[in-house]
Amino acid sequence: MTAAMRPSVSTCPACDAAPAALAVAESAPLPDARIALSVPSVHCAACISTVENALAAHPGVKSARVNLTLKRASVEAEPDVTAEDLAGVLGRVGYEAFELDAGTLSATEGDKAGRDLLMRLAVAGFASMNVMLLSVSVWSGAEAATRDLFHWISAAIALPTILFSGKPFYTHAWNALKNKRLNMDVPIVLAIVLAVVTSLWETSLSGEHAYFDAALTLVFFLLAGRYLDHRTRAVARSAAEELAALEVPRATRVLDGFEEVVQVRDLVVGDLILVRPGGRMPVDGEITEGRSELDRSLLTGETVPVFAEPGLAVSAGEVNLTGPLMVRATAVGEATSLHRMADLVAVAEAGRSNYTSLADRAAKLYAPGVHILSALSFLGWYLYTFDVRTALNIAAAVLIITCPCALGLAVPAVTTAASGRLFRKGMLIKNATALERISEVDTVVFDKTGTLTAGTPELINIEAFSDRDLAVALALAMGSSHPLSQAISDAAQAAGVRPARLSEIDEVPGYGTQGRLDGALVRLGRANWVGTTARTQTSAHLAIGSDGPKAFLFADTLRTGAKETVSALQNAGKEVILLSGDTTGAVEAMAHRLGISRWVAEALPEDKARRVRDMSDAGHNVLMVGDGLNDTAALTAAHVSISPASALDAARVASDIVLLGGDLSPIPDALTTAISATKRIRENFRIATVYNIIAVPLAVAGFATPLIAALAMSLSSITVSLNALRLR
Repeated sequence: MTAAMRPSVSTCPACDAAPAALAVAESAPLPDARIALSVPSVHCAACISTVENALAAHPGVKSARVNLTLKRASVEAEPDVTAEDLAGVLGRVGYEAFELDAGTLSATEGDKAGRDLLMRLAVAGFASMNVMLLSVSVWSGAEAATRDLFHWISAAIALPTILFSGKPFYTHAWNALKNKRLNMDVPIVLAIVLAVVTSLWETSLSGEHAYFDAALTLVFFLLAGRYLDHRTRAVARSAAEELAALEVPRATRVLDGFEEVVQVRDLVVGDLILVRPGGRMPVDGEITEGRSELDRSLLTGETVPVFAEPGLAVSAGEVNLTGPLMVRATAVGEATSLHRMADLVAVAEAGRSNYTSLADRAAKLYAPGVHILSALSFLGWYLYTFDVRTALNIAAAVLIITCPCALGLAVPAVTTAASGRLFRKGMLIKNATALERISEVDTVVFDKTGTLTAGTPELINIEAFSDRDLAVALALAMGSSHPLSQAISDAAQAAGVRPARLSEIDEVPGYGTQGRLDGALVRLGRANWVGTTARTQTSAHLAIGSDGPKAFLFADTLRTGAKETVSALQNAGKEVILLSGDTTGAVEAMAHRLGISRWVAEALPEDKARRVRDMSDAGHNVLMVGDGLNDTAALTAAHVSISPASALDAARVASDIVLLGGDLSPIPDALTTAISATKRIRENFRIATVYNIIAVPLAVAGFATPLIAALAMSLSSITVSLNALRLR
């Protein structure tokens, strides 16, 4: 009955009290607002701190977190705080921001930024080559008129290129200066500007040397480092949003016997919801009608479906397999277990974004030091010679020779080389700092189902059955999509068995499959259904007429390289722990099989994330290896994480590294490579430091022109890149 058809007067006291209840509800305090802002100009740890502090200082804001990978800020605030207010706050500290739908992925914007950087890099490279050709002619002794012509042609090529290609540096430097801050882009821009101004001055005075090639080379190498860094970040997407994508948008609500399809956000606690076979649970609730089987592998890691009957509690995200179920909602919307898991992941992601890489730590004091040194060089030479031209040349040389090209390439060059090496061995590095973090690992936590095992049951006692029994079992198994039935079918067919001729084959949801053989009832399914006692080991039971039931026994199939990987990690001094949502018997058997002494069974997603956090709080650097939805929060909370390519999308997204094949053996090699990569990064920093120790005094003393400074800077950048290639 619709609202328009209902009488205006009710004999129901609850209906009469509704207006008063509505008034009370309207006077109740409103819930906090959750606002998502896109902040595209955030690119380092200092940016995170600035944005979070600015937002937190705004009246009404309770908390603010920045996700560097997605360049987003998530804010919890009082209801009267709007996205426009917060965008204005960030605008005043130099960061453009806009409101963002929290459920929208930002892959398109990331691709656009990458294409933009690549285009600017290509333009800078093309212009650098052309100007360098002209410079070679000048260096070879071109006459005055020819030299001046080549300088003006170089200026015509260099000026628009520098304006276009250097835009990312100008934008970030201007935003920093507007807010009375310094970052690494400020000395970069000063070096470019001084090189261009000095070159124009020299050209206008018919000087022998101009430094347009130096300015272009500077821009090219810096853009190369920034693009490499962007590419390593671009493959990392938000696991929290992938989890949110698993939430069902609509559900079938049953009201007074009538079905209606409604938005999940309109459901309330107490609603009756019909979930048909193949459907995903939209809410947490309790089954009131129906029998079926549930696939809980996303939440618990168990591959064997669970028998569902009235009274069983269900969670959002579980899949109904065989029969229709009526569920009464006990938690909806943000209160569901699936949404809480997404919240756990989002919090962990924001925390990981604050990880300070080696490059960030090395560059922290760089900008002010360069400014002071260049200013002192200009002042000293001006007071010594009273020649602005000489002082300006030396100041430009100091800025160029100390430009952080080598520093900017130190991490991306090594990361790219190491990523290439691991990719050839079957591992995809998704996160820019993953190599640094995995080199620090001392504890490795494995999920069981789908990670150490292939996630599919394997029949292990086929020899205990006669050909007749196998033929009957095959005929029944072929009529079911249950994982155990599929395992029986695969094993029997591999043994050359042909199915028996059965009649009246019928699958009974939650119990098994039955039929008739020469008039006798035959069943394949649950122990109590076929008339026997259930076993602790995963099993399916076959009953043929009056013959006693026989048990098919199953075990998880080990993933290729699992035993060798665990052994190699233990030999390397790492503590290995098995953490699974599967049953105690299955987890204990797997731990014994692989020689793992520490194991935890029946762990819920929250338990896994909490245990990983507890280990981290105790001072351990944890590597989490998992594949399921129930592992996602733990993957994100870990110091570093790995997922196989067969993992659920949300788990692959949450992890830092993806195993491209089915073999686990590249994991120990990844740790070895990561340690080597970190050594190369530190070597690159030492190279850059030695270069500065030698080159800077020469520039300050006036022995290096801006051109020589540019060549020295290029040489240091090339040296750093070649050192990184040793990893390959």
